[in-house]
Amino acid sequence: MIKIYGIPNCDTMKKARKWLDKNNLDYQFHDYKKLGVPEKNLKLWVKKAGWEFVLNKRGTTWRKLSDEIKNNIDETSAIQVMLDNPSSIKRPVLEKGKTLVIGFKEDEYKLLVP
Repeated sequence: MIKIYGIPNCDTMKKARKWLDKNNLDYQFHDYKKLGVPEKNLKLWVKKAGWEFVLNKRGTTWRKLSDEIKNNIDETSAIQVMLDNPSSIKRPVLEKGKTLVIGFKEDEYKLLVP
């Protein structure tokens, strides 16, 4: 089963969900805004992909953080920032078994089609 994490009104999320629907792939959507981020999953994503890749430094959530936080960020503080501010996680995050895809790239999603 595919599980996709993110926020519903994100344009990239919409593209990813549309692609999954178009390709008739069943998935479960986990809404950060309503459900938060499972800490266990976040730590696994960071372990697999690196906190620098999981943390979205381009978004408004990152820009709103204090300079003290941004200038002293490390893995531990990045995880806490992402737990406190789920919108600071790159979207979408897709899990299928041991496969982890962060962001939406059609070429990577094509690998999910049997």
